[in-house]
Amino acid sequence: MLTAKDSILLIVDVQGQLAQIMNQTAQLHHNLSILISGAQLLDIPIIWIEQLPNKLGQTSPELVRLLEKSTQPIAKSHFSAWQCQDIQTQLKQLNRPNVLLAGIETHVCVYQSCQDLLDHDFKVHLVADATSSRSNDHKILGIQMMMNLGAKLTNVESTLFEIQHQASGETFKALLKLIK
Repeated sequence: MLTAKDSILLIVDVQGQLAQIMNQTAQLHHNLSILISGAQLLDIPIIWIEQLPNKLGQTSPELVRLLEKSTQPIAKSHFSAWQCQDIQTQLKQLNRPNVLLAGIETHVCVYQSCQDLLDHDFKVHLVADATSSRSNDHKILGIQMMMNLGAKLTNVESTLFEIQHQASGETFKALLKLIK
């Protein structure tokens, strides 16, 4: 079972015009908002990445409002987040084996990040309903490719409730408000 103490949330490249043309972009942003808010409630560290922000634009404003409370984005130029030294450094300093992976595009940057994280002994939990690609076919294929590598498939609600473990307490009540 996932715990807050052994997990980190990694959000990949939900930015600029590209984020707005993702398949089911409104649902993607809604699910990411719940995931981010839930991670913050559960005290899970968040690493937030932007691909070439000077060219592709900033993270979607509705996500920035949530994310900037606890962290700042890390810019990268490689498709894989792992190829950025700042991200490697943060992951190593946090020393948490489970990476909750979300973002865009499922079949490119999320996939390559997943592959590198698995190659470096992280356990990747792909939060499938918090990922997207321009086409649903590419998203499905990206998910299948990551599962073939050994990533575990999950969704926002399952992830948050698995980490919560019990249906009681103030955090549980706050999570219920997020989900509903």
